[in-house]
Amino acid sequence: MSYELIALLMFSSMMLLLLTGQRVFAVIGFVGAVAAYFLWGTGGIEIPFTATIKVMKWYPLLTLPLFVFMGYMLAESRIADDLYKMFHVWFGPVRGGLAIGTIFMMVIISAINGLSVAGMAVGATIALPELLRRGYDKIMVTGVIQAGSSLGILVPPSVVLVLYGMIARQPVGNLWMAGVFPGLLMAALFILYIVVRCALQPSLGPALPKEERENYTLGQKIALAKAGLIPLAIFIAMTGLFLTGVTSLVESSAVGAVSSILAALLRGRLTFGVLHGTTRKTLGISAMFFWIITAALCFGAVFDGLGAVRSIERLFLGDMGLEPWQVLLLMQLTFLGLGIFLDDTAMLVIVAPLFIPLAGALGFDLVWYGVMYTITCQIAYLTPPFGYNLFLMRAMAPPEVSLTDIYKSVWPFVGIMLFTLLIIGLFPGIATWLPNYYYSK
Repeated sequence: MSYELIALLMFSSMMLLLLTGQRVFAVIGFVGAVAAYFLWGTGGIEIPFTATIKVMKWYPLLTLPLFVFMGYMLAESRIADDLYKMFHVWFGPVRGGLAIGTIFMMVIISAINGLSVAGMAVGATIALPELLRRGYDKIMVTGVIQAGSSLGILVPPSVVLVLYGMIARQPVGNLWMAGVFPGLLMAALFILYIVVRCALQPSLGPALPKEERENYTLGQKIALAKAGLIPLAIFIAMTGLFLTGVTSLVESSAVGAVSSILAALLRGRLTFGVLHGTTRKTLGISAMFFWIITAALCFGAVFDGLGAVRSIERLFLGDMGLEPWQVLLLMQLTFLGLGIFLDDTAMLVIVAPLFIPLAGALGFDLVWYGVMYTITCQIAYLTPPFGYNLFLMRAMAPPEVSLTDIYKSVWPFVGIMLFTLLIIGLFPGIATWLPNYYYSK
């Protein structure tokens, strides 16, 4: 049996097992380990063992649980609630102002969490009921919260980019810096959409009534700003220490985790329940990612040993005569197709052994490609029928928001994400300039 046929058999077996509903990491790891045994005998057993040891010794991976802990601590202690109240008061007088403030809130929450679920929880339970009570269009604001929360996997410290960095063997610091400008660009486009939409249809996002605005004095507004900016202060301190070279990436994540505990303590909200809930959720998320990385390394090692990447490169560039950018376009279309049915981690683990080395072999910058992949994951979060954020919104939204409303709400934002993906594809410097500039100095 040829190596190409073996690779195809592995891939088809993996897809078939995924249809049975088994966990992604279990399927990937099982197929990789079984293939290694049948290909190389008892010596092949060393491949999953080596992958496990590599993960256990991967020092930068310590950033993952520390950043997840920081985000959950700020969410569980309701410090994120203060953030929304600040934006509620400061942006309320503007048409669509509360929706704009929600996007700003999502950017800051993304910068302290690195996951979509935290922004989604705050947005759906705190922002959405308030927006609906203020007369905002339920379809528009449902889309705002789902799209805004997806910024958590692009804006640093993105956990998805950590996972990509581990598999692609790229520095996590470079990937995080590469996500800054694309993330801010996408947030700005979301805000522009809200401004234009509410200018054309004022009933979609009415401003706060004048009498309610007058209930807050300037001193009260400043006090709210101070309380709401605690998460931002933590992020600035954490990243500032890293960028100035005072701390390493892992040490910066520890600074963020400790700072979140101190912030909860100073606000009088550090209870046993908060600490227990934060620790339990952090452990669950971290364990899931560690298993996924281990399975991906095992599967990728077998694929690399088979020479599958070189075979695919020869097929596209030699036999089919495609240009590198055409192959890249096919890869992104594949990601978009998989995103209709799979979440971001499953997509990465399934295609990482093929697409990441292939992108490097075609001469593309793997840091830039990581940003392209992550934006595609954001689109996958929102695309029916199995978008991750769609189900989260359905579970958390008030009864008056139906599943049909949730599906309708995402399409303008999916269009904005596709437009951002096109811009980053045409102008890679938007993603690569900051890491290149910083590390060149």
